[in-house]
Amino acid sequence: MISRRDTQARPGMTLLEVLVVMSVIAMLASILLPSMAGARESARAIMCKSNLSQIVRANLYYADDNDSYFCPGATGMRSGNLQRWFGTRLTQHDPFDPRYGPITPYLGDTGAVRQCPDFPLDEIRKTSSGFEVGCGGYGYNQAFIGREILQRPSGEYEVLDDRAGAKTHEVKRPAETVMFADAAFAGAGLIEYSFIEPRFHPEYPLYRADPSIHFRHRGTASLGWVDGHVDAWKMTFTWKSGFYPADPERYDIGWFGTSDDNKYFDLD
Repeated sequence: MISRRDTQARPGMTLLEVLVVMSVIAMLASILLPSMAGARESARAIMCKSNLSQIVRANLYYADDNDSYFCPGATGMRSGNLQRWFGTRLTQHDPFDPRYGPITPYLGDTGAVRQCPDFPLDEIRKTSSGFEVGCGGYGYNQAFIGREILQRPSGEYEVLDDRAGAKTHEVKRPAETVMFADAAFAGAGLIEYSFIEPRFHPEYPLYRADPSIHFRHRGTASLGWVDGHVDAWKMTFTWKSGFYPADPERYDIGWFGTSDDNKYFDLD
């Protein structure tokens, strides 16, 4: 039997109770949303490291199949400038086609460099035509690993051949020599760029290069090393040569490490 008391309507929440509940929800949201955003950013950084690991392994496999020579970074840079490590093009006015890069056969089922999830590609292409489409937002240590070079007694380097990279045994410190990293360039604005420049030009050691390592993962850049390991470093230095209008610091482009030399790029 249902009593009259059971059938009486229960009073609703008072205004004060509603405000308390809303305050609790707002407080929980303020706690959880930054954590969720941080988790997403961490997941993207992990994916980027996985991409870099794949590229490094691909270059090591390339060396296994090519008499210990690493993949060339830019074959014929001064003559035709039609090939990069990640793709080729028919003329200097065409975009690079990643289906035909020298490293492409070693990149697994996709046959292309996977895109860094934190690289703002769509935003970049609104203001540029895609300078180096297909590099995935990653750059190669072209200066030392991507070509054959020889150091003169004066300290300057001479390029012997750009049709092949350095030999694996020439890298004396594989765990301390960077091979690939997050990359971009501050030209007229932020653009794609497929090389990571050392602090000083190997051919002209008194002259500083323009930076191209992109610290886009909450102030860090993912780095892939010759020995195969991948990690993340913070930016410690940047500079603007004045030759290009954009400021690298505005785009979080610079170098890592405290040693103001080519220590982490050089073969020795």
